[in-house]
Amino acid sequence: MADKINVLIPEETVDAKIKEIGEQISKDYAGKEVHLICILKGGVFFACELAKRITVPVSLDFMQVSSYGNATESSGIVRIKKDLDDTMENKEVIIVEDIIDSGRTLHYLIPVLKQRNPASIRLCALLNKPDRREVEVQIDYLGFDIPDEFVVGYGLDYAQKYRNLPFIGVVEPDAAEDAPEEAEGAENVTGEEKGENVE
Repeated sequence: MADKINVLIPEETVDAKIKEIGEQISKDYAGKEVHLICILKGGVFFACELAKRITVPVSLDFMQVSSYGNATESSGIVRIKKDLDDTMENKEVIIVEDIIDSGRTLHYLIPVLKQRNPASIRLCALLNKPDRREVEVQIDYLGFDIPDEFVVGYGLDYAQKYRNLPFIGVVEPDAAEDAPEEAEGAENVTGEEKGENVE
């Protein structure tokens, strides 16, 4: 039986917000080149749409991380499963995430990336769940604060499904109850174990 997905943020609202973020980044980095680091897998959809709306020169790289720990508890210590292809030294870096949850992984990852000597480093996220925050993470560019719901779409998945939805949706409670416990990881499910998009 198909899962029931309720629309939380419509496609038009998501598109308008991404356009707004792109305009702000273009203004903040006028005369410079922006280096986007997309956190796989969930951040891909957002990163691509965001890059199209930035008017200054953009380069793009990808990183896949997971954190040590089990499905219900994470240490927040990052294991890099796919490292960057290019150097970030002296670049104006923006980390692009789909969703910030507990914040533990990015709280660890950002200082690690700062050791690679970028000119600057900022964080951009489409979604934020403030009710689940365990450690503070500064989000420089944010799309939406959302309630603690099991969300899918725009890169976020439920058992690897629904990433391609053009809106942000909420999985009906019956379906969400069958999902694995939310770990420190985006995509609501086992980001840490799968080594997918985590924050």
